[in-house]
Amino acid sequence: MSAPDFSVVIPLYNEAENVPNLQREITAALAGRNYELILVDDGSTDATVSSIQPSPEVRLVLFQKNAGQSAAMLAGMRVARGAVVVLLDGDLQNDPADIPKLLAGIDGGADLVCGYRVHRQDTLVKKITSRIANFVRSRFVGDGVRDTGCTLKALRRECVSAIVPFRGVHRFIPALVKSAGFRIVEIPVHHRSRQYGLSKYGLGNRALRATQDMFGVRWLQSRRLDYVLREDARNGS
Repeated sequence: MSAPDFSVVIPLYNEAENVPNLQREITAALAGRNYELILVDDGSTDATVSSIQPSPEVRLVLFQKNAGQSAAMLAGMRVARGAVVVLLDGDLQNDPADIPKLLAGIDGGADLVCGYRVHRQDTLVKKITSRIANFVRSRFVGDGVRDTGCTLKALRRECVSAIVPFRGVHRFIPALVKSAGFRIVEIPVHHRSRQYGLSKYGLGNRALRATQDMFGVRWLQSRRLDYVLREDARNGS
């Protein structure tokens, strides 16, 4: 099989009601494009897997048990065959119609395109805490990204090597990619309210972990190796 132009990676955990609509929207948004859809089931306990409609572009990655959003994203990115990887949530709060805009950013020279949510359809408490967390994180790790909680991203496959595997790494993809010397841009994307199912990541299970992870990422940034080969060494002289 020839490699697709890009891969869409979506982590799924108990999203049985959302999967059919998600697939329909992706098909409509990407009509005529050469892509693969990598659906990573993170140990769902409902009918998520049986709700997936088989099609030529769909590839399934199935976890034996729940391992978390970061693990599901990274597993999908590592098996992706496209030159570009698009990340998308499985709860339909991200709009698949925004994917072409992300790809246009890559075509324009960016290595990582991060969506930031406008007109967020969340509770006031969630909006405020997210804004504070983004402010602190962005300045502490220096990624310059205003909304790292937005899953919707597109990155060149080369960027995946910069992503260190640890729980919570999905919040720090921009920081790690930027530290590796890649170029990041941001674009506004739509945000929608959740229609089915429940959020899997509440405020209580994020704050402490995110703070611990932030210090870990800062340490990694300070210890990153940086070297350039001499021209004669590259030529084998």
